[in-house]
Amino acid sequence: MTKFLIRWGINALALYLAVLIVPGIEYFGEWTGFLWLALIFGLLNALLRPLLKFLTCPLILLTLGLFSILINTLMLILTSNIGQSFGIGFTVDGFWQALLGSLVISFVSVVMSLILRDELKGKK
Repeated sequence: MTKFLIRWGINALALYLAVLIVPGIEYFGEWTGFLWLALIFGLLNALLRPLLKFLTCPLILLTLGLFSILINTLMLILTSNIGQSFGIGFTVDGFWQALLGSLVISFVSVVMSLILRDELKGKK
């Protein structure tokens, strides 16, 4: 349960920083909306991303892993669409903004996971 909460917080922080850094990714609402967006983003990554990686495995191998960036971009666009359907004011203006946003989210997630790796492994 602690691992889930830490991962949820990392996703919320990564989405927040993507909104701050990338022009074209906007959020209108209260801070609690980031928690809902992080939950949507985390569920998409947990449920849909493995299937997409399996189906696009030859493309990922052919591009030496660069195609996984496009999968991350798709996850951000889907998060935006699902969030808007739930009334969360999160918008991504286009593909290139989503691509930059997915790079920011990936970078923040990697850095925060390295910082909190002991907590994510369950060690104390």
